[in-house]
Amino acid sequence: MAADTRNDQMPIIMLVDGDCALCHGMTKFAVQRDKHQRFRIAALQSEIGSKLLTHAGLDAQKLDSLVLLEHGRVYVKSGAALRVFRRLGGLWPLLYATIVLPAPIRDYGYSWIARMRYRMFGQADICMLPTAAGRQRFIEDNEPLDHLIKPKRKS
Repeated sequence: MAADTRNDQMPIIMLVDGDCALCHGMTKFAVQRDKHQRFRIAALQSEIGSKLLTHAGLDAQKLDSLVLLEHGRVYVKSGAALRVFRRLGGLWPLLYATIVLPAPIRDYGYSWIARMRYRMFGQADICMLPTAAGRQRFIEDNEPLDHLIKPKRKS
């Protein structure tokens, strides 16, 4: 069976809470360490974020988690975060080893931090402005979906 070359060219999409200072920090952290520029980023609250969530079968109104769209699969909470670490440079991929823990245990810790994030880290007053070099990493609302995600197959 031949490899799907289009699938290999699709970016890994991180959807983050655009109002969360911790999420802005995580985004900046990931962009700085993503040497192969695998990630494209959008806010959950953005128009394109809403379209991507709908395409993935997720309800944007009920979601306050990091979402990762990678090669046609959807990851949320700790699964998404660990997959981000797996793609970074340095020793960060070692954190992916905690994927062996049951998801409910990992997600409990993730959810606890998510509930506390505004109190611990505050809210972002303004959206993180990318540097000129990193601007192409952020997804614009008018960007066509077919450049970002693999089209769904018709049954």
